[in-house]
Amino acid sequence: MTAPVSPGAVDRRRPRAAGGRPRPRGGSRTPPRPGGRSRAPWLYLAPALVVLGGLLAYPIYQLGLISLFHYTQAQVSGGEPTTFRGLGNYADLFADDRFWQVLLATVLFAAACVVCTLAVGCVLAVLLTRVRSLPRLALMLAALGAWATPAITGSTVWLFLFDADFGPVNRVLGLGDHSWTYGRFSAFFLVLLEVVWCSFPFVMVTVYAGIRAVPSEVLEAAALDGASQWRIWRSVLAPMLRPILVVVTIQSVIWDFKVFTQIYVMTNGGGIAGQNLVLNVYAYQQAFASSQYGLGAAIGVVMLLILLAVTLGYLRLLRRQGEEL
Repeated sequence: MTAPVSPGAVDRRRPRAAGGRPRPRGGSRTPPRPGGRSRAPWLYLAPALVVLGGLLAYPIYQLGLISLFHYTQAQVSGGEPTTFRGLGNYADLFADDRFWQVLLATVLFAAACVVCTLAVGCVLAVLLTRVRSLPRLALMLAALGAWATPAITGSTVWLFLFDADFGPVNRVLGLGDHSWTYGRFSAFFLVLLEVVWCSFPFVMVTVYAGIRAVPSEVLEAAALDGASQWRIWRSVLAPMLRPILVVVTIQSVIWDFKVFTQIYVMTNGGGIAGQNLVLNVYAYQQAFASSQYGLGAAIGVVMLLILLAVTLGYLRLLRRQGEEL
């Protein structure tokens, strides 16, 4: 028969914590410190950050460094020493009227591409939720095929479709030998169609995944209240999909602002007398066609700063509106 244990023995076997209450037998389990929790994610991300730093930070550093020097083919071949110019390349760039014309054309073209890409992608994403499985699968495969097509291949195909002599589009529309790449606005419009065609699948798939994550009860309640499809999108889906729309908008801005292949291939290097130049093609011409590598690097730095400013400004605007990103 086991002898009774005295209260003192219980106290000796189970140490008491502050306040007089006994501690749990499993030992002291103190919650992790806030500092430890905040450092843990960075430890997991450290390898990826190191790789990204090597792949992105060093090239950006070299780009900024070259933009501060007079760096031409003579310096590349070693025939002349490099000359430090400081901000001289930027001063020459900002004093050039052609640069401001190309910048304006780039901003307007990129804005049109972003708006059209988001509109087409969102409309098709909503359509995917309304059709049956077989049409949905066919649309998905067609969109992913456009997305997977290389830019140079897609540009060549679109050039053939709108060719003045053999293109089927002119025959269907009865335009004869109309040249889409001769006029400035028609050439930009043709490139816009190709850019939207190869960019909308990303928006469509991403937004469709977000819509499928929305509880069906919410959409059914809105429909029972008499809301139209447009009202459901504007008042229900769009606010709930705001974080996803932020991602696809920023991605579209970055991609469309630095379009190069489509413009270079479809307008033969920027169009007649450079009427279809954008900043990326303009930088290529200055750096490689004119051998002004320092000036081309300065254009690249300006593009980088513009994209950073647009992205940070957009995120700051959303934070002011109370969005959690």
